[in-house]
Amino acid sequence: MKSELVKPTHLARRAVVYVRQSRPHQVVNNQESLRLQYALRQRAIELGWHQSDIEVIDADLGISAASAAQRSGFKELVGRVGLKEIGLILSIEVTRLARNCSDWYPLLDICGLHGCLIADRDGVYDPGSANGRLLLGLKGTISELELHTIHGRLTTGLLAKAERGELALKLPIGLVRDPSGVVVKDPNVEVQERLELLFETFLKLRTVAKVMREFNERDLELPRRDCHGDLHWTRATASAVAATLKNPAYAGAFVYGRTQMRQSSDGKSRMRHVVAPFSR
Repeated sequence: MKSELVKPTHLARRAVVYVRQSRPHQVVNNQESLRLQYALRQRAIELGWHQSDIEVIDADLGISAASAAQRSGFKELVGRVGLKEIGLILSIEVTRLARNCSDWYPLLDICGLHGCLIADRDGVYDPGSANGRLLLGLKGTISELELHTIHGRLTTGLLAKAERGELALKLPIGLVRDPSGVVVKDPNVEVQERLELLFETFLKLRTVAKVMREFNERDLELPRRDCHGDLHWTRATASAVAATLKNPAYAGAFVYGRTQMRQSSDGKSRMRHVVAPFSR
């Protein structure tokens, strides 16, 4: 299907199909979505591009569009639009390009400035025209709101269970759940004794550094479990000692929400400590 927005100046450049899915398991399990996205090459042909002038950028498979910081494919796309190499960006829907208005509107600006069209399954848009920018702007805003709605829907249940103290969080070393779900001490006596000694030593020495030195001088290692649940013994470090001493689970308390992920100006997510909203 042709579009009156496609001009010879657009056809003289490349058409790029941008392929993305948010998570690795979607890449593996949702092959139909991938097939539909790669099939957009045929849509570019229908709009007038030759097969040799159509490219696919799929470097961002398995990466969320919430930020452009980790998406090398998106950065390449924006850079090539700025170099006037691309006349058309094709995506199954604009949410594949960006779910953040701070990334979406700069893309619209550079596409409008350099005469690059954007197309999805609903149609072809010219970001340089008032009507095209309006429609794309609305799609981008709705996409950002949709991401917020999805996140809220996923976390509402978790917060409700946490408020009741029923959310089954990962337990620290030395604590396990019995078949009924009740938290009890690890049946490994050596683990129990080592943790008890750690707390007793802190009560006597009063500082994390002194506890660490005491354990290392006596060649006493701390128990740890890896991601598979296997028990390992490691040399005591200040961070490991402090993390154990500060963990509220050893005091029989349930706490949730002590840390939050916040995105910094460089696009990287960083953890910050906050007052726990739920504790009991």
